[in-house]
Amino acid sequence: MSAHIVLIEDEEDLLELSEYRLQKEGYEVTGFLSTKHVEELLLEEDVDLLIVDRNLPGVEGSEFIKKLRENGYRIPVIFVSAKDQDTQIEEGFLSGGDDYLTKPFNMNELVLRVKSILRRTKKSDEGKLIYKDIIMDLDERRAFVAGEEVSLSKLEFELLSYFIENKNIVLNRDQLLEEVWKNEEFKQEKTVNVTINRLKKKIDPNRDKEYIQPIRGIGYKLC
Repeated sequence: MSAHIVLIEDEEDLLELSEYRLQKEGYEVTGFLSTKHVEELLLEEDVDLLIVDRNLPGVEGSEFIKKLRENGYRIPVIFVSAKDQDTQIEEGFLSGGDDYLTKPFNMNELVLRVKSILRRTKKSDEGKLIYKDIIMDLDERRAFVAGEEVSLSKLEFELLSYFIENKNIVLNRDQLLEEVWKNEEFKQEKTVNVTINRLKKKIDPNRDKEYIQPIRGIGYKLC
């Protein structure tokens, strides 16, 4: 599966040119002229890389990325900007950027930087499930939230991984019992509720992130 790149650039000609060049390299590219609706896409789809201009209408690019980082998103970011002073470049990195390319730039250089970042991040994410600031190491059976390890039981680990694999999908209790509890005896719907509440307390002790939300009369959804 090709990497999915989101490109945010308010110069329409440059946006189209960049989209065309990256698509020729085999990437799936979604372009935006502003940050509006970008977060909606991030909630619905897996994105491997953000390429972000800083001079954007509404929200300045580095401020937008800073907000995403605060909300737990770890998607790598390349800033592409006419802001080329040392202090401005430093500002971009401090806000959460992983690379910085100043305008005007050579399109071949952009492609090389994209390939480099995707190669590094793909290698580091092998064997992991990632959702916002939750990282699950499937090989070592360890879970981290905002960089802090969280102790989960075998059942809680399987439940959280199933939620992440099916993020933004409403999962009913029967489905969870079938897929997570599998062949365990004494499977009951109330067991699902109890386990989910215990899991929620572990991954969101302050109850300010609301990763797992109940859908009345149906089940639960990770969102």
